[in-house]
Amino acid sequence: MSKLALEHFLPYRLNRLSSAVSQQFRAVYGAHHDLTVPEWRVLATLAQFGTMTAKAIGKHSSMHKTKVSRAVRALEERRWLVRRESEQDRREESLSLTAAGLKAYGEIVPRALAFEAGILAALGSHAEPLLEALALMEECFPAD
Repeated sequence: MSKLALEHFLPYRLNRLSSAVSQQFRAVYGAHHDLTVPEWRVLATLAQFGTMTAKAIGKHSSMHKTKVSRAVRALEERRWLVRRESEQDRREESLSLTAAGLKAYGEIVPRALAFEAGILAALGSHAEPLLEALALMEECFPAD
């Protein structure tokens, strides 16, 4: 029987790296705004696209609907997000950020970009080939 060295198995390494980067990045927005990873993703998605449904947010951010729902509820409790009944489908709600939500997002973005720049700087000349490889992988494994 063949054995698999998990620590060298590409899917495992990608997953482990994703978790590690996500947790380190949480220090960028969590320290000042006490957000969870799903809350940050909902906030960032709405800031990028404006009004969306929870289903569309989940699809864009690759999050399960229960995580999106909890994040939406938490952001609504902070008054960073508002729900409105969808004009197209009364079963769905349109979500958008409030002025307070947009302000928080605006405070986080410069730190987020600095975090990304730090990663790319640490990679040096390997940064561009890595970004190209990621683009190829995203073509091979499109999000649902």
